[in-house]
Amino acid sequence: MEKDKMSTQLMYRPLPDSVTIEQSGINGLGLFAQKGIAQGTNLGITHLEMAKLDNKQAIYRTPLGGFINHSDSPNGVKVELKTNGYDPSCVTKKWSLVTLRDIKKGEELTVRYTFYNV
Repeated sequence: MEKDKMSTQLMYRPLPDSVTIEQSGINGLGLFAQKGIAQGTNLGITHLEMAKLDNKQAIYRTPLGGFINHSDSPNGVKVELKTNGYDPSCVTKKWSLVTLRDIKKGEELTVRYTFYNV
């Protein structure tokens, strides 16, 4: 039993337990709350900026960041996190999805896009 508990703790989870991917009324697939989520909840890392070999920067989406749809009145925001302790030659910035207000079960999570033109 102890081994099962340890393997569960080490298992990769691309989405938090409170979020799932479903068909969106906005565009394609989106992130939806599986239960109520409190205002100010950090749902996890959505994007990483990394230095490439040619010293240019590239932004990569995580699975969580890949399904967030745009809204002019979003209920979430991408927050830049400090990268202290990371190798500056690799990860230079990272962003996390944080809720701006309480989210109801079944509600789609949205942000105002800032990396891409809409």
